Amino acid sequence: MYEQVRVGVVGTSWWADLFHLPTLKTHSRAEVAAICGRNRERAKELAKKYEIPHVFTDYREMIERGGLQALVVLTPDDLHYPVTMNALDAGLHVLCEKPLALNARQAREMYAKAEAAGVKHMVFFTYRWLPHYRYLKALIDEGYLGRWFHCHLRYEGGYGRDGQYGWRFDRQRANGVLADLGAHMIHLAQWWVGDVTRVTGHLDTFVDRSDPEAERLDPANDSASLTVEYANGAQGTIYVSAIAHVGDRGQEQEIRLHGEAGTLEANMTNAGVELRGARHNDEHVEILPVPDSIWKGADKNDMWSVFSTQSVGARQFIEAILEDWPVSPNFYDGWKVQAVIDAAIESHRSGSWISLPRE
Repeated sequence: MYEQVRVGVVGTSWWADLFHLPTLKTHSRAEVAAICGRNRERAKELAKKYEIPHVFTDYREMIERGGLQALVVLTPDDLHYPVTMNALDAGLHVLCEKPLALNARQAREMYAKAEAAGVKHMVFFTYRWLPHYRYLKALIDEGYLGRWFHCHLRYEGGYGRDGQYGWRFDRQRANGVLADLGAHMIHLAQWWVGDVTRVTGHLDTFVDRSDPEAERLDPANDSASLTVEYANGAQGTIYVSAIAHVGDRGQEQEIRLHGEAGTLEANMTNAGVELRGARHNDEHVEILPVPDSIWKGADKNDMWSVFSTQSVGARQFIEAILEDWPVSPNFYDGWKVQAVIDAAIESHRSGSWISLPRE
């Protein structure tokens, strides 16, 4: 048991600055003791802003010398595996951004090693903790949909339209929007519906890109369309795009869940989420307010406030370490998502349905 959890952060991106570091600082028993980034000046800038005492440019050195109990991995996707495996070798608890790895083989190894080490391990599927989506899960578990029919998920943004280099669209470093936005949707689908058993995938690259040296890049996908089948017999689609012009919406998610007993829907933009539902004998689809028991004092006008007030996300990770609680979503969930990503890539290559291996 720890009085305080000494945490190291690997990665100095805008997302680390906007989300992870502020959230970690809200937990009174989390001490962000060290930060690591390849650009020392950027790392020093964040260290000053968040009062982090130690700065490193080599994650191996930080793991060895930082006196840490936990590591938060916020690097590009190709570094998730080596950084995490190094941390597990040192016996550290690990929170890793999604997707867990570049492929299912790596993800399975990470999961197996974390379990063998007996540490807490979490994958940061952000939307898992949003109040509206947690309420959807509660309604599903209560039988609102009954027997599953369909699950249709769409997530679109425009951050890939400009053609500038970004590691997410570099095939050597990541698996494109399929892994970036698709990982979120695949996880939600498996959380709500259950295991995916078969996949067809079609991946497109609409925007030409150059590498940092202005040479033509072999780009990863910026648009992906999946048709999926689930173990419980349900069917569904998952569509993601990084090149959709969505204007002041910022980003857009559309959820359509259909079952024998009813329908549930959600639409999310930067302005918020609207949740709707109808039982099979209702004439109208009604707005479903999220109950106070899920908001638990968070600001109802700011869905992201749960990450700084409730035991979710990084705060849940810290409390799981302190109290020896189970963690979800963990590396097992990350591996299950990665298996679907792999299957979609193989389906696009082969032009056929791909069955996921049974455990």
